[in-house]
Amino acid sequence: MTMKLVACLLLLGLIGLGVWHSYNPLPEGIRFAGNPAPLMSPRLLTDTTRHFPNGEAKLDHEIFDEALRLIAQAERLVLIDMFLYNSTGSEDTELRPLARQLTEALIEKKRATPDIDIVVISDPLNTFYGGNRSPEFDALKEAGIEVIITRLEPLRDSNPAWSALWRVCCQWLGNNPDGGWLPNALGNEKTTLRSYLALPNFKANHRKVLVTDASDQFRALITSANPHNGSSRHSNIGLTFGGPAVRDVIKSERAVAQMSGANTQTFDRWLNQLATTDHTAPETSGAIKLLTESAIRDQALDMINRSRHGEAIDIAMFYFSHRPIIEALKGAQQRGVRIRLLLDANKDAFGHEKNGIPNRPVGHELHQAGIPVRWCNTQGEQCHSKLLIYTPETGTQELLLGSANFTRRNLDDLNLESNIWLSIANEHPVAQKATAFFNDHWEGEYQSHLPLSLPYSEWADGSRLKYWQYRLMEATGLSTF
Repeated sequence: MTMKLVACLLLLGLIGLGVWHSYNPLPEGIRFAGNPAPLMSPRLLTDTTRHFPNGEAKLDHEIFDEALRLIAQAERLVLIDMFLYNSTGSEDTELRPLARQLTEALIEKKRATPDIDIVVISDPLNTFYGGNRSPEFDALKEAGIEVIITRLEPLRDSNPAWSALWRVCCQWLGNNPDGGWLPNALGNEKTTLRSYLALPNFKANHRKVLVTDASDQFRALITSANPHNGSSRHSNIGLTFGGPAVRDVIKSERAVAQMSGANTQTFDRWLNQLATTDHTAPETSGAIKLLTESAIRDQALDMINRSRHGEAIDIAMFYFSHRPIIEALKGAQQRGVRIRLLLDANKDAFGHEKNGIPNRPVGHELHQAGIPVRWCNTQGEQCHSKLLIYTPETGTQELLLGSANFTRRNLDDLNLESNIWLSIANEHPVAQKATAFFNDHWEGEYQSHLPLSLPYSEWADGSRLKYWQYRLMEATGLSTF
C-alpha cells in the first residue's frame, strides 16, 4: 500500500510539473509586440531554387549575399541570432558553405575593426545540446567574438510528456563534448546519451535575425533562412529595413541574452544610443512592427479575420498545422475571400524521406473546404519560406514574414520566433516583389525550367490515419514541427 501511495504521489508530481512548465510565466521580454513604426528603406530578399529537365538547378538566392554585405560594411555593431548555424551537409559539394562563409566574415570583421561589438546568439542544437563541439563557435570565441548559447529551460515545455520527466531525472546531468560514444543523428562525430535525452524536449530558439550599423544608421534583417550548409538550397524570404523598428529587434534579442544568463551591457548601450538616434528621413514607405512568439499568431489571425469578400489572402508555408489559423482560413473562405495556399509537401529533410505530416493532411482538409492548394516542386531541398500576404480593397498590402511556421510550437509561446509585419502601398517595390514571388511559385510562366509548384493532386493524401496522427502530434508536442 505504501509503495502504491508513493507511486501515485510521484505520478501526480510529474503531472503537476508537466502542467506548470506548459503554462509557466514567460521570461521577461519574451513574446514581444512592437508598436507600428515608420518603415524606412525596406528591401525584400528572396531565395528561389529553379530546377531544369536535365537535372541541373539554378539558385536565385539573395538573403545571405545581403547579410554578408551588411556585415562587411559594419563599423560598430553586428548582432546575429540564428537557429541552425553549422556545416552539416558539407559533404555535398553542391551545397553552399554558409556556416563557414558567415564565420569567416565575422572573424575578418573583428580583426579589421577590433573595437566593434559582435554578438552571436544561437540554439544549443548546433552543439547537440552540449554533446559536441561547434567548430564555428569555437573559431568565433577564439577571435574574441561573444557567443551566447540560448538557455531553453526557462521556456515553456512543448512536449510535457517527456519534459516533466527530463526536468527531474536528466536536466541536472552535465554533458561532455569530448565524451561521445553514440552515433550522431545530426552529424559525423560521436555524441552522448545526455544529448539524446535532451533532444525530445522539442523546443528551440528558432529565430533568424541580423542587426548591423551602416554609417550613421542601423539596419535589421528578419528572415526564414539559416546559415546552415544543408539548408543552402532552400527557398526562403527575408526583409531588411532601417528606422526605429531596429531598436525593437535589439530589445527582443536582449531578452534572449538575459534569459540565457549572458551579460546584457552591450545590448543596453546600443538601446540607449538608438533611443536618441534621429530616425527622420525624407520619406517612409509605410508601417512596420516586430513580433515574436504568440504575438505572431495574434497578428496572423487578425489579418485573416479582417479579410472580407473580394479581398485576398496568400500563404506560403513550410509547416502548417495550427488549428486556430486553419479554422480562420475556413471562415475566410466562407466569406468569399480569395485564398491561395502554397505548401511544402514535407517529403524531404536533409537526405531523409518524410511522410508528409503535417502539410498533406492539412492540405487535404483545406482542399476539401474549397481552398486552392498547391505544393512546392522541390527536388531534395525545402520550400522554407513563411509568408502571409493580405491584400485588402484599400490599395495597401500587409505582409507577415520571418522565422515562424504556422504550428503550435512556433506560435503558442513555446519556441523563440521573430517575424515582422508591414503595411505598404500595393505599388511599392516590396509589395510588388512579394506578390511576384508568390505568383511565380503559384503558377508562373515557365520557359526552360520546371514549374515551381505542382497541383494539389500531385501530393493529395486523404489518409485518416495520417490526419489523426498529425492531430495527436500537434496537440501533445510529440513531433518536430
